[in-house]
Amino acid sequence: MPDEAPTFSDFLALAPGPFPLLPLVAAVLGVMYLAGAIRLWRQHRRWPIWRTVSFLLGCVLLAATTGLGVEAYGYAMMSVFMFQQLTLMIAIPPLLVLGSPGTLLLRATHHHGAGAQVLRAAHWGLRSRIAGWILSPWIALPLYLIAFYGLYLAGLADQILAEPGGHISLEIGFLVVGILFAIPVLSSDPLPVRLSHGGRALDVFAEAALHAFFGVFLMMATTMLVDYFVAPTEALGIDPLADQQLAGGLAWSYGEAPTLLILVYVMHRWFREDTARAAAADRYADLHGTTELDAYNTYLKRLREKDS
Repeated sequence: MPDEAPTFSDFLALAPGPFPLLPLVAAVLGVMYLAGAIRLWRQHRRWPIWRTVSFLLGCVLLAATTGLGVEAYGYAMMSVFMFQQLTLMIAIPPLLVLGSPGTLLLRATHHHGAGAQVLRAAHWGLRSRIAGWILSPWIALPLYLIAFYGLYLAGLADQILAEPGGHISLEIGFLVVGILFAIPVLSSDPLPVRLSHGGRALDVFAEAALHAFFGVFLMMATTMLVDYFVAPTEALGIDPLADQQLAGGLAWSYGEAPTLLILVYVMHRWFREDTARAAAADRYADLHGTTELDAYNTYLKRLREKDS
């Protein structure tokens, strides 16, 4: 637990702490992803550089958020903990999902030996009704509600953070919830179910409203919602209530920026796919005609025959 108020350099410094589980997970994921991409490139098979950069950037951000000094201050200050939560739920998952790790797995994995077992498990997941149920908005949005309103307003945060490993457990939960939300909205990988573009935009709007209202509520609160942070924050010489209001400001401002970018990306994909679909339909109509066009030409032909 830190014993003095943080500076910006303190957040970025290497700080001793508990077992770095999530930084280790980030390192393993990054190495495995890069190995798969390099295998495709060596075989002269195309794999987008931007997807590789996106996934690796997500891994770096995950390791930094849970492995640098910001992690130590996340145990003591609610504002820093809120920054970690927002980053794990809103900033990191889109970067990982846009990397299309599922497609890379299917393309780069060997089709014999252990690789065949991995591919068999992946194909089972694609056909699984359970996977489709887990990735539905009926699961992601309630989990979002619990992660913000249930955790802080129902007193769950005090109970979990007081337990050994509670902080890390919440970080893992935040990351999982963020990934479950981001996959149906942003993923280009094969999925058991696929939302329409309108459904994706609606999901993003709902998610933005959830943490925006929560941030306003925190900024207007006159009492502490999480007693766990009171003593550590006071030991740093910081007013706990002011720190809680700062946490609300982060939920309202920092939480909205990645959501806005996600919404722009969803709308761009929607416009691009509709444009491509319309262009393909026009090309088909030019070559083969359409039912409506054929009916109209028949009508004109009958009018000419009637006049003659």
